[in-house]
Amino acid sequence: MEFLASLAELLVIVLFIMTFVLQNFEIPSSSMEDTLLIGDHVLVNREQFAPRTRWMGPLMPYRDVRRDDIVVFLSPEEQGLFVVKRIMGVPGDHIHLRDGAVYRNGQKLVEPYVQRKQADYNPYRDDFPAVPPAETYGVRNEKWAEDLPSHLQGGDIVVPPDSYFAMGDNRDVSYDSRYWGFIPRKNVIGRPMFIYWSFVTPPDQWQMRGMGDRVEFFLKHTLLHFFDETRWSRTLRIVR
Repeated sequence: MEFLASLAELLVIVLFIMTFVLQNFEIPSSSMEDTLLIGDHVLVNREQFAPRTRWMGPLMPYRDVRRDDIVVFLSPEEQGLFVVKRIMGVPGDHIHLRDGAVYRNGQKLVEPYVQRKQADYNPYRDDFPAVPPAETYGVRNEKWAEDLPSHLQGGDIVVPPDSYFAMGDNRDVSYDSRYWGFIPRKNVIGRPMFIYWSFVTPPDQWQMRGMGDRVEFFLKHTLLHFFDETRWSRTLRIVR
């Protein structure tokens, strides 16, 4: 009986942690390369950015979202879609890009994590927000195209209260705040802490949301290639 009681206590603790504190998340796209790769599985700290509670406040390391944090959040554009990006601007920050370089509050940022993997030039993407949004440049969110001008000030976009401006590290292919706008504070899920498993995964795998497709991929690919397509060198890598 004592063993069963201890086991039950352990299960309750684990279930509490997995429900309220941690959440596993699979990286679906290449927008955060090379910081995060498609097929990286990360543990996300759900509690750190949560609203402070009186009874848990002293026990949990709560803090506000900061510049350069990598965060997982619910897409403000597509309902139910989890996205991961790097926070480039917090409320009140002035942001603009020139030739692909980010300027925040007048200072050019040094970003060693940024990848530029395409040789093309997109004036909207690389000189944001100097060029008006248009579908020609990849802006398909009509609401953002209408709302963007109201946030401009002196050539910068100004981050409004309770919102964040985010971009992917793989700047040339990242579909981010430049294209769909700000992240509402309420959409933030948490911060990825470390990669617990990384597996070579097709770029379109995130679109296969049906249970049948996922089971088929697991049986025909994951099980067969677990050892030779697991990126062992990325195991337990801290995300930053």
